[in-house]
Amino acid sequence: MTTPVIGVLALQGDVREHLIALAAADAVARPVRRPDELAEVDGLVIPGGESTTMSKLAALFGMLEPLRERIAAGMPVYGTCAGLIMLADKILDPRSGQETLGGIDMIVRRNAFGRQNESFEAAVEVTDVPGGPVEGVFIRAPWVESVGAQVEVLAEHDGHIVAVRQANALATSFHPELTGDHRVHGLFVDMVRTAG
Repeated sequence: MTTPVIGVLALQGDVREHLIALAAADAVARPVRRPDELAEVDGLVIPGGESTTMSKLAALFGMLEPLRERIAAGMPVYGTCAGLIMLADKILDPRSGQETLGGIDMIVRRNAFGRQNESFEAAVEVTDVPGGPVEGVFIRAPWVESVGAQVEVLAEHDGHIVAVRQANALATSFHPELTGDHRVHGLFVDMVRTAG
C-alpha cells in the first residue's frame, strides 16, 4: 500500500485541519460520516472537538457499533484530544450518556489541563517522531491517568501522559493538526501503510 486512504470522522470537531495534515503526509484523506464511508478507508482519525457531543452524534448517525467493530478488528485509528477520550477504555469523569469506542487500555481525565482560557502550547518530545519536539497545542485537553501493560507511552508533559500507542491505535492529548508540523500524522500514515 503506497498511498493509504484515511478517513477523518466528520461528525464534529476540527475535521478540515486533519484532512490537510493527512494529505501533506502523503495519504488520500476523506471525511467519514456514515458506515458505508467507514468501510472504504484503510485508517481513521478521530478529531478534537467535544467528546460528549461526538459520542451522541456517533450514536445518532449509526456509527458507534461500526466504529467499535473496525477498531476491534485492527483498523489503524488516531485520536486527538476528544479523539483520545473516544479511544479510551474508561473515562474517569464521564458526562451523562457519554460513550467511548475503546481500543486503548487507558483511563483518561477530561479537561484535565484546564478550561478553554487555560489552553496553551508546549514543545513535546514524542517517541517515534524524529527531528526534535513537536509543538503541542493543548485546548481543554485531557490527559491519560493510567495505562495497561500493552500500551506504549510516547510522550509526557508536566508529569502527565499525553501520547500513547497500543497496536494500531495512536492517541494524543494535543492537536498537531493545528501547527503545520505533519510529523505525527506522518507516523500515523506509516502505521496505516504497515497495517495494510
